[in-house]
Order: sequence, then structure tokens, then C-alpha cells
Amino acid sequence: MRPNKTSSSAAPELHALLARYGAEPHSLVQVLREAQALQGWLPRDTLNQIAAALGLTLAQVEGVAGFYRFFYTQPAGDYRILFSDNVTDRMLGSEVLLADLCRRLRVKPGQLRADGRVSVARSSCTGLCDQGPALLVNQRQVVTRLDAQRVAQMAELIEAQIPLTQWPAPWFEVQDNIRRADVLLGDADAPGLSLAAALARGAPMMLEEMKRANLRGRGGAGFATGLKWDLCRQAPGAQHFVVCNADEGEPGTFKDRVLLSRCADAVFEGMTIAAQVIGAGRGFLYLRGEYRYLLGHLESVLESRRAAHLLGNSILGQTGFDFDIAIHVGAGAYVCGEESALIESLEGKRGTPRNRPPFPVTHGYLGQPTVVNNVETFCAASRIALHGAAPWAAIGTAQSSGTKIHSVSGDCERPGIYEYPFGTRIERILHDCGAHDAQAVQVGGPSGVCLAANEFGRRIAFEDVPSAGAFMVFGAGRDMFEVARGFARFFAHESCGFCTPCRVGTALVLKRMDKLAAGMGSRDDLEVLQELEQLMRVASHCGLGASACNPLRDTLRRFRPAYELRMKSLHFEPGFDLDAALSVARRMTGRDDAGAHLESMT
Repeated sequence: MRPNKTSSSAAPELHALLARYGAEPHSLVQVLREAQALQGWLPRDTLNQIAAALGLTLAQVEGVAGFYRFFYTQPAGDYRILFSDNVTDRMLGSEVLLADLCRRLRVKPGQLRADGRVSVARSSCTGLCDQGPALLVNQRQVVTRLDAQRVAQMAELIEAQIPLTQWPAPWFEVQDNIRRADVLLGDADAPGLSLAAALARGAPMMLEEMKRANLRGRGGAGFATGLKWDLCRQAPGAQHFVVCNADEGEPGTFKDRVLLSRCADAVFEGMTIAAQVIGAGRGFLYLRGEYRYLLGHLESVLESRRAAHLLGNSILGQTGFDFDIAIHVGAGAYVCGEESALIESLEGKRGTPRNRPPFPVTHGYLGQPTVVNNVETFCAASRIALHGAAPWAAIGTAQSSGTKIHSVSGDCERPGIYEYPFGTRIERILHDCGAHDAQAVQVGGPSGVCLAANEFGRRIAFEDVPSAGAFMVFGAGRDMFEVARGFARFFAHESCGFCTPCRVGTALVLKRMDKLAAGMGSRDDLEVLQELEQLMRVASHCGLGASACNPLRDTLRRFRPAYELRMKSLHFEPGFDLDAALSVARRMTGRDDAGAHLESMT
């Protein structure tokens, strides 16, 4: 752990950092991240220095620093504890553990303790749903499988100012928990084999092989990968780029975490094959901030690939094929999972989704043609390059070839990673993970679909139930209203604020659901919620707002009694006590007669 420093005490290190990046405004997010690592937070004079070094205004730098939740422009403590707040963590008791830690440390959630040593708050899903409850410490270290004993010992370590490096090592263990492996998670291919096969084919033939495989993007949208690469290959530009979207922020999803930990070579190999096809010389892996602890491992794999001539100049002796990969670490923004918002972040800006068209394949990073695919897609591309299109296309269904990796969590005996051919029924996954009394499954995360028990015969496929990878199980005793309310809280927190339908709509949805939770709801509230869902779906700027009410829509349709239990009447009910609101006026006027009370008026 590095304690908070004043900007003056960190000045030599900060100057070295700024000199290393030079006057490159698009490096702003990385500069801010590393500057905060030096000082613990981002004082205004530090932001001024960064602005001057990168040729930006202070307002621009402050705007970016204020956008990402992992940046602090006020002191946040030597120990910054962030509890994962996904619904599965809450199901495992995270709220009780958070309250216990706050009590032991004498600090309120979301506030810095008076001595400046510690703060405790909530964060969105940390990608550890299979081994929660979990938390982050200083955005650099994760603690898994929290329980009362660990919380008590953690409080003692913090009070004794014990550095993170001396905390118990088992706390930091992150398991892969691979429960079922298929072609992607089976035996790993030796580094370089897939790339050599692609180079032997040549770029045009490799592109055709990708099209014959019918690989569709695994990030959720399912766009044809071969077509995307072809469009980028044909797009005019001074240079082309390859970007791996490893910003796995969808609550309940953690498959990319496992692929990066276990199959990093395959990910980088797939990126390099894409570079060969589209003619790119530079690539980026955008790593979500919650996975910062994987950075050392990934950098080590990159160095090994450079040493083996699998990256860098003249890859595998191919004159003119020069390609390298840099890792960009995010700073906590769910919206950056959207490819254009991710590119904005790569360019050192706020992660606000762009208007489309134009699309990244023609106008991406720095306005140049850019391919953006996710971790699982690049792994699959590496597999196809080595073994050919036919074996891949033979797996799955006609419209959904290959396998899909699922992040299974919630009410089941064996949470973890499950890889199945597309077309597998939901009931098969539930059986394999030991979910015996499931009433609902949230497939694809909150922005996906919530299915009831009578739909468990449906299949995971783009033509039936598409999925970005999350598979959250809810047992018979779970309150599906509270599940949807938790997701509403998530979207209200994660809205980038760019467009009014999403910025205001997510807040209004949460407010109405809070009113229902307080037992003050009516049929009018359910009607307003449905109207908000329809409005946000068609009017929002990007997919976040358009899908933010999916859990609300699905649970209202399939579990409506959970909402009706909260209704006080069929008619309009105020969200607060109107008569009590007049108490101040009664005191000011000195009146307390019957006419000064609403219930007495006709």
C-alpha cells in the first residue's frame, strides 16, 4: 500500500511520469491513473501540472477526472475499500459485512474517516460473483470470499496500518472455477501456432476462413466478425488499429477475467491475426479497472511474445508485418463497455458514446479504421486460425456457430465458468451447476433478459436467448422485485449523463421503485414505470439507456405479484406524507386546528 502524498512530496515521480508520456493528450486517462497511484488522490495542482504537460485546459482534465469513479479529486484515505454491490454479492451477505466493517472502523459508508486513513463505499460488480462477497482495496487488490472473520481481521490490519503486501495471501486468491470446458477452455495451443497458420494462409484467405466459420461477436451484439474485419480492411486510413474490449462491466459476467488469466496468449494471438487481416500496426487491450490486479500477468505475457517474435517488428520473420499491443487500464465506468465510449476513453476523454454512423470500422481510434472485438471473440479467432473454419462451424446452430462461455452465479451449488455449444438449453446449465429450485435466470446481465421457470427449455443462441455471458440464478425464495430494484440502482449510478432520457429516466425509475419498496405504491406507479421503460428504450442515446429497464420490463411481465404486494391502493398514492409536510407551516402560523390538517379537509 502507498499512503496518500501531497503533490509536492510526489513531485519528482510525477515529473518523471509526465516526461514518459510526453505531450500526448490521448494518454490522459492513463496519466491520471498513474498519478493517483503515486499520491493516493488527484489534488488540483496535480491536475494543473498534467493539463500543462499534455497541452490541455484544466477544465478538460477536471472533466475527465470527474467522470470515472476510480478517480478521486478529494482525499479518499490510505485504505480505500470498495465492496462489490452486485445482486449476487448482496445475496451472499455483503451488506451485513459492509456494515460490520464500518462499525469496527468507525466510519460511515461513502465518507472519509476524520483521521484520513480509511474510507468504505460500494462499487459495481467486480467480476468475482463466483467467489463473493468480494471487495477492492485501493483499486489494486481484490479480496474474495469475505466472511465475518476476514472483516474483523481486516479492520485490525487497517487500524495497525499494516501494508497490503503483509495481508494474508489467501485473501487475494482468485480461482478460475472452470466447471465445464469445451474447445476454448480445453487444452491450450502453444503460442504462435495459430499465428503461423494465419500467416501461411495469407490475409485474404484468413479473412475468408473467418467468414466461413460464421463467428459472431461474443460481447452481446453478435455482429459477424469476418464482416467487421472486412469492412475495416477496406476502409481508407493512414493507419489501422485493433482493440480488445476487456471492459467486462456487465454485472454477473466474469468469463473474460478467466480467459485473461488462463488464455492470455490466445487473446493476444487473436488480436495479432486480426492485425494481419486488416493491416494494423498497433493494438490496445482495454482492461477494466476492477481487473487492475491482472496487469502484471498480462504485461509478462506480452514480453514473452515479443521475445518469441510473436509481437514487434517482422513477426515470425514476415518482413513488413510489425504489430505491438499496449494495455490501457480503465478507471471504473460501465458505459466504456460500449465500443465507441471505450475508444473515447482510449483517446483520454470522458467515456461518452459517440453518435453512429460513422462506425469504428471506418472512424475509430484517432479517427482511423479500428476493429473492436471482445476477449472471447479473439480467443475464438485464434482457434479458427489453427484448426480451420469447418470444425468451428460444425458446432452450435446454423445462426450461432461455436461455443459460448457462461459466468454462472447466484443460487446454485457450483458457481463458475461453463462452456457449451450454442443451442444448449437453459435447463441443462441449471442442472449442471446444481440449481435445484430456480424461479428465474437473468441471462446476459441486467441488460439481457430475465426468464421464468416455464422458459427454461429455451436455448442459448442468437436466434433464441442471446447472451453476453452472465447467467445469474435466483432461487424460489428470492424477491424478484428487489432483484430488479438492485439493477435499477446500478443503471442510475452508471448512466454517463449525456442524454436526458437516460440521465433523468434511470433516476425516475429508481425513485418509483423505492416508493414501491416503502409500501406507498399504486397502480399508477406501475403504469408510469412502463411508460418510462418505453420512452427510454426508443429515445436514449446509447444501449445503456435503451436496455436499462430490461429487468423492470421482464420482472413486471413474469413476476408482477412481487410488485403488486407493494401497492397500497389501486389509486394514486403520494410518495410522502402530505399532512406531515405541512407541519412547518402549522408551526409558523401557530395553527393546529382541524382545518390545518389535510385529512380534515373536504
